[in-house]
Amino acid sequence: MKAFVAEFKAFAMKGNVIDLAVAVVIGAAFGKIVSSLVDNIITPFIGLLLRGTDFSSLSYTVGDATMKYGAFIQSIIDFLIVAFVIFMVVKAINKAKQGLEGETEVIAAKPVEPSEEVKLLREIRDSLKR
Repeated sequence: MKAFVAEFKAFAMKGNVIDLAVAVVIGAAFGKIVSSLVDNIITPFIGLLLRGTDFSSLSYTVGDATMKYGAFIQSIIDFLIVAFVIFMVVKAINKAKQGLEGETEVIAAKPVEPSEEVKLLREIRDSLKR
Protein backbone atom coordinates (compact mmCIF):
# COMPACT_ATOMS: atom_id res chain seq x y z
CA MET A 1 0.00 0.00 0.00
CA LYS A 2 2.89 2.38 0.78
CA ALA A 3 4.35 1.75 -2.67
CA PHE A 4 1.01 2.60 -4.26
CA VAL A 5 0.75 5.84 -2.27
CA ALA A 6 4.35 6.74 -3.11
CA GLU A 7 3.75 6.02 -6.79
CA PHE A 8 0.57 8.12 -6.78
CA LYS A 9 2.38 10.96 -5.00
CA ALA A 10 5.19 10.86 -7.58
CA PHE A 11 2.61 10.93 -10.38
CA ALA A 12 0.56 13.75 -8.87
CA MET A 13 3.60 15.89 -8.19
CA LYS A 14 5.12 15.57 -11.66
CA GLY A 15 5.52 18.88 -13.40
CA ASN A 16 3.29 17.84 -16.30
CA VAL A 17 0.31 17.09 -14.08
CA ILE A 18 0.64 20.35 -12.18
CA ASP A 19 1.13 22.28 -15.42
CA LEU A 20 -1.98 20.64 -16.85
CA ALA A 21 -4.00 21.52 -13.75
CA VAL A 22 -2.87 25.15 -13.95
CA ALA A 23 -3.68 25.21 -17.67
CA VAL A 24 -7.20 23.90 -17.01
CA VAL A 25 -7.86 26.52 -14.34
CA ILE A 26 -6.46 29.36 -16.45
CA GLY A 27 -8.31 28.02 -19.50
CA ALA A 28 -11.59 28.03 -17.59
CA ALA A 29 -10.99 31.60 -16.43
CA PHE A 30 -10.01 32.65 -19.96
CA GLY A 31 -13.16 30.94 -21.26
CA LYS A 32 -15.27 33.04 -18.90
CA ILE A 33 -13.57 36.21 -20.12
CA VAL A 34 -14.14 35.30 -23.77
CA SER A 35 -17.75 34.28 -23.10
CA SER A 36 -18.41 37.58 -21.33
CA LEU A 37 -16.80 39.53 -24.16
CA VAL A 38 -18.85 37.68 -26.77
CA ASP A 39 -22.15 37.69 -24.83
CA ASN A 40 -22.01 41.24 -23.50
CA ILE A 41 -20.17 43.21 -26.17
CA ILE A 42 -19.83 41.48 -29.53
CA THR A 43 -23.15 39.61 -29.83
CA PRO A 44 -25.29 42.70 -29.03
CA PHE A 45 -23.31 44.65 -31.64
CA ILE A 46 -23.87 41.92 -34.24
CA GLY A 47 -27.53 41.84 -33.19
CA LEU A 48 -27.72 45.54 -34.10
CA LEU A 49 -26.19 44.81 -37.49
CA LEU A 50 -28.63 41.93 -38.11
CA ARG A 51 -31.54 43.97 -36.68
CA GLY A 52 -32.13 41.55 -33.83
CA THR A 53 -32.41 38.45 -35.98
CA ASP A 54 -32.47 35.30 -33.85
CA PHE A 55 -32.28 32.07 -35.78
CA SER A 56 -32.96 29.81 -32.78
CA SER A 57 -36.74 29.95 -33.24
CA LEU A 58 -36.63 28.54 -36.79
CA SER A 59 -37.94 24.99 -37.02
CA TYR A 60 -39.54 22.52 -39.39
CA THR A 61 -42.19 20.04 -38.28
CA VAL A 62 -42.69 16.66 -39.93
CA GLY A 63 -45.43 14.68 -38.24
CA ASP A 64 -44.65 14.59 -34.52
CA ALA A 65 -40.96 15.43 -35.01
CA THR A 66 -39.73 19.01 -34.86
CA MET A 67 -36.39 19.80 -36.43
CA LYS A 68 -34.98 22.92 -34.81
CA TYR A 69 -32.50 23.85 -37.51
CA GLY A 70 -32.51 27.47 -36.34
CA ALA A 71 -30.87 26.51 -33.03
CA PHE A 72 -28.19 24.71 -35.03
CA ILE A 73 -27.61 27.79 -37.23
CA GLN A 74 -27.45 29.99 -34.11
CA SER A 75 -24.90 27.60 -32.53
CA ILE A 76 -22.74 27.83 -35.65
CA ILE A 77 -22.89 31.63 -35.59
CA ASP A 78 -22.04 31.69 -31.87
CA PHE A 79 -19.12 29.31 -32.48
CA LEU A 80 -17.77 31.48 -35.31
CA ILE A 81 -17.98 34.58 -33.14
CA VAL A 82 -16.20 32.91 -30.22
CA ALA A 83 -13.55 31.39 -32.52
CA PHE A 84 -12.91 34.78 -34.12
CA VAL A 85 -12.58 36.51 -30.75
CA ILE A 86 -10.16 33.85 -29.48
CA PHE A 87 -8.16 34.15 -32.71
CA MET A 88 -7.88 37.92 -32.28
CA VAL A 89 -6.87 37.63 -28.61
CA VAL A 90 -4.23 34.99 -29.34
CA LYS A 91 -2.95 37.04 -32.27
CA ALA A 92 -2.62 40.11 -30.03
CA ILE A 93 -0.82 38.08 -27.35
CA ASN A 94 1.59 36.62 -29.92
CA LYS A 95 2.31 40.07 -31.33
CA ALA A 96 3.03 41.39 -27.83
CA LYS A 97 5.32 38.42 -27.14
CA GLN A 98 7.20 39.02 -30.40
CA GLY A 99 7.70 42.65 -29.46
CA LEU A 100 9.14 41.64 -26.10
CA GLU A 101 11.38 38.99 -27.68
CA GLY A 102 12.60 41.52 -30.24
CA GLU A 103 13.60 43.91 -27.47
CA THR A 104 15.46 41.09 -25.70
CA GLU A 105 17.31 40.15 -28.89
CA VAL A 106 18.38 43.76 -29.43
CA ILE A 107 19.70 43.94 -25.89
CA ALA A 108 21.48 40.59 -26.21
CA ALA A 109 22.92 41.43 -29.63
CA LYS A 110 24.65 44.58 -28.40
CA PRO A 111 28.16 43.55 -27.29
CA VAL A 112 29.34 44.85 -23.95
CA GLU A 113 32.66 46.68 -24.04
CA PRO A 114 35.09 45.14 -21.53
CA SER A 115 36.32 47.38 -18.75
CA GLU A 116 39.83 48.81 -18.68
CA GLU A 117 40.81 46.33 -15.98
CA VAL A 118 39.75 43.37 -18.14
CA LYS A 119 41.68 44.80 -21.11
CA LEU A 120 44.79 45.19 -18.94
CA LEU A 121 44.46 41.67 -17.55
CA ARG A 122 44.15 40.28 -21.07
CA GLU A 123 47.31 42.13 -22.12
CA ILE A 124 49.17 40.69 -19.12
CA ARG A 125 47.88 37.19 -19.92
CA ASP A 126 48.93 37.49 -23.55
CA SER A 127 52.39 38.77 -22.66
CA LEU A 128 52.89 35.90 -20.16
CA LYS A 129 52.01 33.36 -22.89
CA ARG A 130 54.96 34.54 -25.00
